[in-house]
Amino acid sequence: MPENTEKSEPWEYSLYIPNDPRAVTVSRRTLRLILTMHGLIGLVDTAELLATELVSNAVRHTKGPAALRVSWSAGALRIGAWDTDPEPPEPPERLEEVHELENGRGLALVRACSDLWGWQPLTRHGSRGKYIWAQLAAV
Repeated sequence: MPENTEKSEPWEYSLYIPNDPRAVTVSRRTLRLILTMHGLIGLVDTAELLATELVSNAVRHTKGPAALRVSWSAGALRIGAWDTDPEPPEPPERLEEVHELENGRGLALVRACSDLWGWQPLTRHGSRGKYIWAQLAAV
């Protein structure tokens, strides 16, 4: 494992997943392994929460495949989910406003737990979709 993650080279992983609720667990466990192997164990818990929310939304709200993307560059971890729905996500509410709801908290959690987040429309292999991401600074 790297001794000093801030000086390590940039890296990126992509995990393509089917539209299956089990993909959330596979994504979360894969992310934990990636971060552990790169010496970023201090980011694992928050990163897992972010990935769970992003991948859950991609699987729950679309009919096509999805992907988890994890990258490291310049002391920041970026976690994102691609899905086949080109529609923008609903703007998240403040976490305090949705904490008792059963649904609709996903992006509020992403907003509250990340240092930065955003989304962008994508065209991939002739298919339209979107990419929603969250970023964490190294601890």
